[in-house]
Amino acid sequence: MKNYLLDSLFINMLRLRAICPFSWRVFQFRTCSCKPLISQMITCTDEEQVFDLIEKNKAILSEKQVECAFNILWQFQKQKTSFLKNVDCIRDHPQFLTLHNLATSQMEFMNDDTLVNVLYITQQCATEAHDLVAALVTEAWRRLERFDINVLSKFSSCLAKQNLYFSPLMGKIADIVHRNLETIEDLRLKSTLLLMSEELTRQQALAVMGAMEEMESRNSHLIKKIASILYKHLDNYKPIELLRITQALIFLHFQSKELFVRLRELLLRYLKISVIPSEISILVYALSILPSSHLDEVGISRIEAILPQCDLNDLNGFATSVLRWIHYDRKCLDNTTGKQLKLLQKLDHFGLQRLRKCNNLNLLWEELKSLKGDWFAESLLEETAGTLHRLMEEINYKNVAEIASFISRTNYFSTLLLDRIASVVVQQSQKIHPYVILDIILPFSIFNYDPPQNDEFFRICIQYLNSYLSGLDPLMLVFLGYSLATLGYFPEDLLKAIFNIKFLAKMDSQLEFLCSSLNMKVQFRLMELNRAVCLECPEYQIPWFHDRFCQQQYNKDFGSMNGAQQQIYKMLAEVLGGTNCVKASVLTPYYHRIDFECILDKRKKALPYGSHNITLGKLPETHWESHTQITGSRLPPGAERIALEFLDSRAFCRNIPHLKGKSAMKKRQLEILGYRVIQIPHFEWNSMALSTKEARMDYLRERIFGKSTS
Repeated sequence: MKNYLLDSLFINMLRLRAICPFSWRVFQFRTCSCKPLISQMITCTDEEQVFDLIEKNKAILSEKQVECAFNILWQFQKQKTSFLKNVDCIRDHPQFLTLHNLATSQMEFMNDDTLVNVLYITQQCATEAHDLVAALVTEAWRRLERFDINVLSKFSSCLAKQNLYFSPLMGKIADIVHRNLETIEDLRLKSTLLLMSEELTRQQALAVMGAMEEMESRNSHLIKKIASILYKHLDNYKPIELLRITQALIFLHFQSKELFVRLRELLLRYLKISVIPSEISILVYALSILPSSHLDEVGISRIEAILPQCDLNDLNGFATSVLRWIHYDRKCLDNTTGKQLKLLQKLDHFGLQRLRKCNNLNLLWEELKSLKGDWFAESLLEETAGTLHRLMEEINYKNVAEIASFISRTNYFSTLLLDRIASVVVQQSQKIHPYVILDIILPFSIFNYDPPQNDEFFRICIQYLNSYLSGLDPLMLVFLGYSLATLGYFPEDLLKAIFNIKFLAKMDSQLEFLCSSLNMKVQFRLMELNRAVCLECPEYQIPWFHDRFCQQQYNKDFGSMNGAQQQIYKMLAEVLGGTNCVKASVLTPYYHRIDFECILDKRKKALPYGSHNITLGKLPETHWESHTQITGSRLPPGAERIALEFLDSRAFCRNIPHLKGKSAMKKRQLEILGYRVIQIPHFEWNSMALSTKEARMDYLRERIFGKSTS
């Protein structure tokens, strides 16, 4: 049978040669020309010669030649003494980006060994090439089941280098090797692969527990088995590992009084002897999440003693722990609670002092980049913004994307900082890596802000992106398209790159390997981008293809009206002349959901919809055809359709009542659909001026009819 297949293949190749002589010559040329170029690379004596070959042959480089180039560059690095300096030299070389793009475009043609080898070398040579690394990891995940054990071993070491011990991938690798354990004959591989033997080491058990947490495992037998291994090695774990164990066990709902008591004993023992602020912060945080835990006076005094040495990360960790104790530990005595509140005040003091003394933006960024939580947002955000204002002249092409990303996360609107970011991009665009443009655009999109140089700023960003569209990750392209659409920018090249069959198929394959929350976020962003293009750029003739997706989502996503919406609904019924003159939770064409809809005739009188009932607190059933027909039907001459939206705090920036981009885009698109949009901000509805029912009724009348009747 084997010989028959080979004969058939040979005959078919001969037929191909006879039918397509030109194609055959091309095939021969590629095969023959591959070897000389690799030979030339092997004889290179330094990185510049390799990069020269890449530049001259970039149009014809094969995936094997790309791998060879990575290999040789890495060999040069291993021979150098000034390692870090040389890595920077490679990463910043203009032809490294070419090699990067070639690897991205040819990734799917690489064999398994080449793929993982390029991933390994990319990690060694260029720590900042995270987009290529992410793409290679995703492609490797897609092929995982077919990897042989050697490739699987190397891939697991790549994941370990990225600190992905706790990713679902590690759990998947463990499952694959467990299923194939009996077929693995190499004893060395058995002992070195993570999670791969029945008797797990302490590190392997820790990795498996982390992977189970990531995958939200509910296999009680396996959890119990891994927990028993962890318990056996508990004395040998470091504080950060004890924290990981505590978090995983609690997340997986593991119940063991003996194990948790032992964990508490170890954490307290470390707490008494530790002198490192970051370690003490970790220990306190781990203690705070243990069941039935409380912060005693010894713990409070231990924290207080170390405060002058703490950075913002340590202080934030302490504050998060103390807030948790105050919120959940209702059994603690009043005097203990008072001491905890005083400790919070001290944390505020030291945090503010540290910000005020800071005089270096890059050092500040190291402490800010991972900060999150209520304490930072409530106690330090204002002072942090002031410090950034003071140091904003230090924002440059190297840190502009990081600062922009931080601003996006804080929800703090500052025109000074955004203008500085735009200015840096305009002046230093050629030095900025194209793969961080999304981070730079994001705060402008979120905050619905056009800087003074907006035309030049967005022109540069879009022009720069267009040069690298083929090398950008599909998910990044979707987020870029959505962010620009929020601001009203619709670059044709970017949209054509997204809305085509090949791109969407590639994106679908990536979605399979994302966690459910990120998967859904990407799908929603693609839907919202599709809707924006259809409504705001019909000339592009991009079809709307999200009907089924929207129906599935909205069928399961209809919840209850909140208190403010219920108030508004009752009052609208009175203002308009009855419940049949107002509709709640209306779905428009393209599936915008609006809180309330009414129709006024040319005399400003509300038109009834017909009989329909609504139970307060519950939204009406969804009738897709009727909703579409109502909102899409023609109105009587002179009539207008009104959409009323209650905007809660999420629609505005944290520090000022500035409308954010998503709500502004929705208003723009509803107006295209023919609505007059009335937005009711929460701070107006809940203000002292509208503290009575009469005042609120007058407010609604004035917004709807344009005059007050009080």
